[in-house]
Amino acid sequence: MRLAFRILGILVAVALLLVAAAFFVPAEKIAGIATAKFREMTGRELTIAGSVRPTIWPVLGVSAQDVTLANAEWSKEGPMLTARSLDFSLDLMALVGGEVRVTGLDLVGPRLVLERAANGRGNWDFSRETASGGAAPSDAAPAGGTAVSAASTNGAGLTLDRAEISDGTVVWLDHSTGDRREVTGLSAALAIPDYAGPVKVEATGMVNGAGVDLTLELGALSGFLDGKLVDGSLEAESGKNSVTFKGRLSTAPAAEGDLSLSLGEPGAAFGVIGLGDPGLPAGLGRDELTLTGQATLTEEGTLHLRDGTLALDGNRLGGGADILPGKDRPKVVAKLSAEALDLSSLGGAPAKSGGGSGGGGGAGGAAQSGWSTAPIDVSALGLADAELALAADSIDLGSVKLGRTRLGIVNEAGRAVIDVKEMALYGGSLTGQAIVNSRGELSTRAKLVLAGLALQPLLSDMADFDRLVGTGDIRFNLLASGKSQAALMRSLSGDGSLSFGKGEVLGFDLAGMLLNLDPNYVGEGQKTVYDRITGSFTVNNGVLDNGDLAVQAPLLTASGSGTVDIGGQSLNYRLIPTSLGGKALGTDAQVPVTIVGPWSKPRFGLDLESIARAKLEAKAQEELQKQAERLGLAPVEGESIEDTARRAGEEFLKQEAQKQLEKLLGGGN
Repeated sequence: MRLAFRILGILVAVALLLVAAAFFVPAEKIAGIATAKFREMTGRELTIAGSVRPTIWPVLGVSAQDVTLANAEWSKEGPMLTARSLDFSLDLMALVGGEVRVTGLDLVGPRLVLERAANGRGNWDFSRETASGGAAPSDAAPAGGTAVSAASTNGAGLTLDRAEISDGTVVWLDHSTGDRREVTGLSAALAIPDYAGPVKVEATGMVNGAGVDLTLELGALSGFLDGKLVDGSLEAESGKNSVTFKGRLSTAPAAEGDLSLSLGEPGAAFGVIGLGDPGLPAGLGRDELTLTGQATLTEEGTLHLRDGTLALDGNRLGGGADILPGKDRPKVVAKLSAEALDLSSLGGAPAKSGGGSGGGGGAGGAAQSGWSTAPIDVSALGLADAELALAADSIDLGSVKLGRTRLGIVNEAGRAVIDVKEMALYGGSLTGQAIVNSRGELSTRAKLVLAGLALQPLLSDMADFDRLVGTGDIRFNLLASGKSQAALMRSLSGDGSLSFGKGEVLGFDLAGMLLNLDPNYVGEGQKTVYDRITGSFTVNNGVLDNGDLAVQAPLLTASGSGTVDIGGQSLNYRLIPTSLGGKALGTDAQVPVTIVGPWSKPRFGLDLESIARAKLEAKAQEELQKQAERLGLAPVEGESIEDTARRAGEEFLKQEAQKQLEKLLGGGN
C-alpha cells in the first residue's frame, strides 16, 4: 500500500503537468513534458507510447494510452509497470485552493512486477542511482530539478473519491528465495475520502488458477502506511475457502486480533498459496479444516495462536501454537488437547477372510486374510517441522483403538519421533517410542511395552485373530519399511517377548486331544484353558520365530516352538505336552499337537508319526543296553547309551585282537 500511494502521488504530480501543458503546449509535446518530469523525479523512464488527451469539462483530467514504467536497472523482468490506459480526474476548485483532490483514477490492463533482489533491495525503491551504482536518499531533490512535495510522494493531504483497476496482473518475485507468485485478472476498487481516516479496498483476481475475492478495511490509512498498528479487518474468499481477520494491522507487516480460517476444500486452498495439494488424509483435514483463535503476526514473520480451536474433518482440538519461518520449511510448535479423535484412515484393518472348513487334519480351504495393499501417504510430514504435545481422551487409528493418550511428537524433515508417555488401550497401557520416516521409502520403528492388555479385542482389531482370550504383557522392538500395510508387515524384523495371565484359547481342546488321542476336539465350543503362557521371539522378513513357549494349564503343561508368518497371516507351530493331570507323561502320551495354516482358520492335528519314531528309538536304545550288559560294560555317569555301545564295541574288538595275538604267539613256541 505504501508503494501504491507513493507512485500515485508522483503520477498525480505528472497529471497536473499534463493538464497545465494542455493550455499552452500542442498535444504532441505533452507526453514528452510529462515523461521528462517523471524521470527527473524518480530516475526511471516513463513512456507514453499512445495518445495523451487532457479534459477540462465535465471534469479536469488527463487520459494517457500505452503507459510503460521502466524497472530497476538490475531487473531482468522487463518493465515494472505497463498499462493500456491511465486516466486521472481532478477537482478543479480544490486545485485552485491548493489542495490535490483526485476524484477518479482508472487503470486499465496494468501489469505490475514487484521484485526483491538477492541483497534485499526492492524494485519499488525510486532512489536515483549514482554513477558508482549507489543510491541517493529518497527524499533528496534530484540534481537540476525540484523535489517532489510530501503531499505528492507520501500521500499527506491526498484524497481519492474513486479508484478502479481492471484486467490487471501483479507479479511478485523474491530472488533471495526463488519465490514467484502471480495474480491475474485483477479488478480493484477503493476510495480515500481522508488520508488520515478510514479506507476500504475491494479486489478480485485469479491466483494459481483459482478466483480470490479480497476486502480490506482500515481505520486510519496514514498510520497503516507509516507502519503503525491500526484497527482494521481483512477478508479473503476463494470458492469454499475463506479467511477472516479482525483486529489491528500494519504494513510492517504485523497484526494482532481474531483469526477465523474455514477451508471447505483444503486441497484447493493449498494450491492458491502455491504449496500444491498435500493429500491430507481423512481426519486430518482432507475434506474440511477450520481454525479460530487469537492470532499475532510479528515483524520477524512469526505467527502465534492462542486460545485456538482446530477442526480437522470431524476432529476438534484446542490449544495454542507458534509457527516459525525456516530456511526449508516452517516449524510448528504446539500444545493441543482433544476429546475423541478419529484417525482411522491412517491404518486400515486387514480384509476379513472368506469362508472355508477347518478342523483336525482337514485339507483346509479357508481363504487367507490379507493386509491392506493400499498405498500409505505420509507426504504431509514434509510440509513442516514440528514439536507437538498432544493429549486426547481417545484415538481411533482404524486397526487400533486408544484410550487416554499423551504424546510428544518431534517431526524434522519428514521424520517423526513419537514418544508415548501415556496410552490406554484394550484395558491395559502402552509406553515407549515409535518412529515414522517418510524420507525416501516409508519406514517405521516401534520400541514399545504393552501391559495388561485384553488380548482378544487387540488381536482381532490388529490381525483378524480372535481365538486368544485373556490379558497379557508384550514387549517388542520392531522395524519395518514399505509403501503399504502389507509391505510393512512382510518386512518386519526385530525381537520381543510375551507373558500372558489366565485365559483361554478358543477353537480346540488340547487336553481332550491328548487324553483321547483324538484330533477332532476342535471347532465351536472347544477351548483350552491356561494359567500362564510365556515366551520370547525374533522376527525376520515378517516371520516370527519362537522356540521357548511355555504353557501352564490346570490339566497339562506344554512347551512350544514354531513360526508365525505375520506377513502371510499363517501358522506353523508344535505344542508338546510335558505333564497331564499333574503326572509326568510317558512317551506314548507325549503326542505333539500341530497347528498349521491361515491363522483365521488353522488346522489342528496330532503328530502320531513322531510317537512311532520315539518307539523305534526306544527299542534301539534297549538293544544297545542289552549288548553293553552282555559285554559287562556299565554306563559311565553322564555317558549316553550310544557312547556306551561304541565303547563296548571297541572293547570287544580289543579283546578279540588280544586272543588272536596270544594264539599266534603260542603257536610259535
